[in-house]
Amino acid sequence: MESRSDGVTMIDVLRAKASQLPDFQIYRFLDDGETVTDSLMCAQLDRRAREIAAELQRRFPPRARVLLIVPPGLDGIAGYFGALYAGIVPVPLFPPQDASAIARMKKTAADAQVSGVLTTSALAGPLSAGGIPVVVADQVPADADAWNDPRLGAGDLAFLQYTSGSTGDPKGVMVAHGTLILTCHDIDRAFLHDANSVMVTWLPTFHDMGLIYGVLLPLLIGFPCYVMSPVTFLRKPIRWLRAISTYRGTHSAAPNFAYDLCVRRTTAEERRALDLSSWRVASNGAEPIRESSLTEFASAFAASGFTFTSFCPSYGMAEATLKITTTCVGKASRILRLDGEALEEGRVVPAEGGRPVVGCGWSNIGAELAIVDPETCTPRGANEVGEVWVSSPSIAQGYWRRPEQTEKTFRAHTSDGRGPFLRTGDLGFLHDGEELFITGRLKDLLIIRGRNHYPQDLELTAERADEAVRPGCTAAFLTGDDRVALLVETQAASEDPQAVLRKVRAAVAAEHGVAVSDLVAFPPGTLPKTSSGKIRRTASRELLLSGVPAALAEWHRT
Repeated sequence: MESRSDGVTMIDVLRAKASQLPDFQIYRFLDDGETVTDSLMCAQLDRRAREIAAELQRRFPPRARVLLIVPPGLDGIAGYFGALYAGIVPVPLFPPQDASAIARMKKTAADAQVSGVLTTSALAGPLSAGGIPVVVADQVPADADAWNDPRLGAGDLAFLQYTSGSTGDPKGVMVAHGTLILTCHDIDRAFLHDANSVMVTWLPTFHDMGLIYGVLLPLLIGFPCYVMSPVTFLRKPIRWLRAISTYRGTHSAAPNFAYDLCVRRTTAEERRALDLSSWRVASNGAEPIRESSLTEFASAFAASGFTFTSFCPSYGMAEATLKITTTCVGKASRILRLDGEALEEGRVVPAEGGRPVVGCGWSNIGAELAIVDPETCTPRGANEVGEVWVSSPSIAQGYWRRPEQTEKTFRAHTSDGRGPFLRTGDLGFLHDGEELFITGRLKDLLIIRGRNHYPQDLELTAERADEAVRPGCTAAFLTGDDRVALLVETQAASEDPQAVLRKVRAAVAAEHGVAVSDLVAFPPGTLPKTSSGKIRRTASRELLLSGVPAALAEWHRT
């Protein structure tokens, strides 16, 4: 890990804010999603960070890794900065709640070679049983003066972001202070924050979008941030929108499913009581973006003052620190309609009434985007689909302790010698040579009788086949040559899951010409998802091959 004395770190950012704006209330926690129950001023956060850091410095050596496992709230933000102030590398993780999450935590702890766990009193008991030293952030001595400045540089690590594992085992992405701050400034250029901006976020801080955009960017720019728990939002989605309405939120981000959830689980009367006219930037990222999600949300909440032009579809990944491209303020989301058969052949052909593909905007920091044949590494021509490669100053340092994978993923060169590029593993194309459109994930691509099919297209068709199929809860993948499996979750009230499966099978055959070989219905909450809410297709395949013990109904072609 490179260490330099030059360059700004997040420690410098908070120390400066504590000096310049000591009494500014930077973070406010909405315990029930609607009422402020806790807050942190800049000077308070700086003091709490120094107290936590002093204890960490007593317990662990410089540059040690520590799991950061905290419940939603302001203690987690203080814990993150406490780790930074100590010169410790935080490894944010979701609090484990079941056997699979505990197994993931142990695997991550071993891979990151952690020295301990930083948590709060609410979780200290269960985590203490894991055999790893535990530091309880809200119980450390009030001894901020015992802190020693670790004198970090821009090249030192700000955290290890373990990837969500949608296509394989999670890997630790090394995010340095310099690229973290550069990414925040890059997002700011697109979304135009200022001192009058107001962030409202429910995104989990163990995920890069929640930590970087939801929490760190407001501090860097200097505007208030209202924080609520993800569970608070999921239980009652209108709480998110009420917070934006009440506190005049200007910026807020969420994955695509959240906008769908708001439409499905709010009433016309509830929407009329909202005033969303202050919401200038509604970022949509972290999972595939659907045209229907944008248009239906804009239509449903037009009476609340929301406008379609507030949507800013975005594309990014942990390996790029967060953002690669985004739609900027003042540029409407562009939606292309393309010939479906041509798209399956890797060609971009406009077609009236064709398959909608949502644009994910542009880069704002001079990043070079290349569309490349993933097999030959040859650049693709205009109007051709290929793997998206990125060269940018915001690219992370690589994977923790995985030099071969780092070289393959972060140091790629095209056949004509250009590079190095980050290979994203995503398929897409550039429209007019600059705006990025994502069509799917390379590893998830279904090649059936020589034709390319995108799993999200089959999954969307399955969802629309019957209202009993839960949106965002389907998984399509191959189990063998030309053998397509489709797993769906159905609503708990569904009385005849076999009838639902028949409708799904017929719809997929009619719309895509694909004969599903294995079709299984599950109860809600069965299919594995990533920390950002995306279906884990590889894990879903393993679920099918394990014998589907929890299935409500199934059909298999012999």
